[in-house]
This record gives sequence, structure tokens and C-alpha cells, in this order.
Amino acid sequence: MRLTALPAFADNYIWTLVADDGRALIIDPGQAAPVLAAAAQQNWRPEAILLTHHHDDHIGGVAELQARFPGVEVYAPVEPRIDLPAHRVAEGECIQALGLGLHVVSVPGHTRSHIAFHTPEHLFSGDALFSLGCGRMFEGTPSQLLASLHKLASLPSQLLVCCAHEYTVSNAVFARHVDPTNAALSQRHEEALAMRRDDRPTLPVTLASELQCNPFLRTHTAVIQQAVSAHLGRPVTDDVDVVAGLRRWKDGFST
Repeated sequence: MRLTALPAFADNYIWTLVADDGRALIIDPGQAAPVLAAAAQQNWRPEAILLTHHHDDHIGGVAELQARFPGVEVYAPVEPRIDLPAHRVAEGECIQALGLGLHVVSVPGHTRSHIAFHTPEHLFSGDALFSLGCGRMFEGTPSQLLASLHKLASLPSQLLVCCAHEYTVSNAVFARHVDPTNAALSQRHEEALAMRRDDRPTLPVTLASELQCNPFLRTHTAVIQQAVSAHLGRPVTDDVDVVAGLRRWKDGFST
């Protein structure tokens, strides 16, 4: 099984898993062109498409791919804003594709109907979890965001996190501002800078690394709580208060 990140737009990744016989699994194809080009060049054919949420940079290429590959199966959250023929899936379901079981996890926060998918090796987190960050709260609440992050953090730590945007370096700047003494975070930042200088993706990354480095997965720790308290100018009351303060801080952060 071969994992590839196809670049799209300015900073999106369309993740693909391709079996030895050319059958392919496509995640969040916001554009059809990168998928069609790779399929033609490498002689593979999509068997299934997984969608994590309704934003156009994640679903915009699906209709063209369905037209080009009529037998492709599409799996999407229960979300009327995804106006496409698709199997609707929810928390706890398991999809079968390429001989793999892909478990569905409900992770609202970025959007109210966001889902993620994981195999025994990979976590396709869409915009719910980024390396060293998480998606903006466009529709969810801080308590939903925290519950979703806890859910993802509880998955097996060896999973490779395959998120949908190349945000690692910019996220690292904020994360190090919040958590400046974290040696693992400092190392991850330096490695990410080197990868981008070589025009390489900073992803996938292990969930274990994110648990060490990502401040949004460490809101229970004293160092993150103290940093958010200092930023807010008051003591934080609980983990929901921490994640809400941290997310607002990140939203307004500039170097």
C-alpha cells in the first residue's frame, strides 16, 4: 500500500492510498486535476473517495471524479451542504476499501459535521487536527473542539497523521511562542523547516509526535494552562477555558 500526498491549491493535500493492483483511495479531493494526472501517470483507478467535511477545498473535485470513474464509491458525513451522491457515515461505522477497515470518528469543532477516518496505520484528520495545530472553530463550540481533540489523542499513538493542509511551519511559530521550552517541539520545528526548504511535505507525522508537541493536544498540562492564563490575564477555569483561550490566541496571532 502506497501513501501519497497530492498538492492542491496553495497548501492543500489530497491524500491517496494505492494498492499494488492500482486500486486507489482518495481523501478530500478539492480539485480533480491532481488526482486525474496521478491516476493517468501511475495507472491507478479510484475505488473510493472519503470526505471529512463540506468545505469546497475538500469536495470541489468530487463530481468530476465521479463522472470520470462512474463506479467510485463516495463516503461523506451526514451533511446537506455536501450535495453529491454519497454514502452517509457517522461515528462508530467502519468502511471497507482496498481491503482496509476505515473507522469513522465524529470530530465537530471546525465544522459541526466534521468526521475523520483511521486505519490501523493512518489517521485522515481533514481540518480537525493539523500538525502542531487544529482547525479554526467556524461552527463548533470550545467544548466540542476539546472533546474532538481528546478523541483523536486517544487513538493509537503510532498512527500517521495525514491532515489536509501544509501548515506545520506557521503552526510551529505559534506553538513555540506558547511552549518555548519544549525540546521535542523545537526539534520538530527545525525538521519541518528543513523539509520545506527541500520542497518536501512535513506530513505525515506520528500522533506520538503531536502528543509531545501540539499545544492543542496538551491543554491538560500545566505549561499550556499557565501560558493561556498569562495571555488572558486571569486564571483559566478548566480545559474548555484553556482550549477556547488558546484557539482565540492563535486566531489573532501574528509574528
